Amino acid sequence: MNYTELLIQAEESGLIVKEKPLRSSRGRIQGNRIAIRGGLSDAEKACVLAEEIGHFETAVGDILEQDTVQNRKAEQAGRLYAYNRMIGLEGIIRAYRRHCCDRAEMAEYLEVTEEFLQEALECYRRKYGVSCRIDHYVIFFEPSLAVMEVL
Repeated sequence: MNYTELLIQAEESGLIVKEKPLRSSRGRIQGNRIAIRGGLSDAEKACVLAEEIGHFETAVGDILEQDTVQNRKAEQAGRLYAYNRMIGLEGIIRAYRRHCCDRAEMAEYLEVTEEFLQEALECYRRKYGVSCRIDHYVIFFEPSLAVMEVL
């Protein structure tokens, strides 16, 4: 899903998205208003917007302060929403089927940043362990990312 598609999704959900000169973060949500730092690439804006939509869908209240377990869990829930929306296990398989040879190619194909892809893969490794099976594929997260088709 690219930035334009996310903007449409946000509008359909009643969210107002504006690019602003944010200093302390790349994105911020307050109520139904999302601010995205101007000057970012489309892939960066898409990753940030997906996470802010994730916070809108999964969190209640202000979670800026990460000093409580509840706020840290809410932050993770927003990020997991973004990872699943932008990449997901099926996205990893699609990239494999498109013969993406490394993480840079995979990130480009999925229209995300390499940093966002790496964070998503680490999150999936924590969630699923060494590997997981989806349909006729096994995705290995350790010792390195690999996809194997099961016949």
